[in-house]
Amino acid sequence: MDMQVTRAWTRICSVADIPTLGSRVLERADGNIALFRTAQDNVYALLDRCPHKGGALSLGIVHGESVTCPLHAWNIDLASGSAKAPDEGCARHFPVRVDADGTVYLCLA
Repeated sequence: MDMQVTRAWTRICSVADIPTLGSRVLERADGNIALFRTAQDNVYALLDRCPHKGGALSLGIVHGESVTCPLHAWNIDLASGSAKAPDEGCARHFPVRVDADGTVYLCLA
């Protein structure tokens, strides 16, 4: 039996609503989500909490495909949420879809 997984996508904003090399925060009762935009207009979404000491990743510096936590300078990979060596840990990652018109959708499940 072939089973398909269907994702529920939620419209969030336009890519233009996220500053280049910056972030926008989606506030939620069960943890805020930070949406990041790279210089190449790639969009990523992570739980807005560094795996090290819980710092707000949305306040960090975006460079390349990473964000540097403002508390202790951990570098977090935006695509996976994984801390870069020598640090260890992972911020929860949320799947992102960007339509041709620039609309950003998240899978929040």
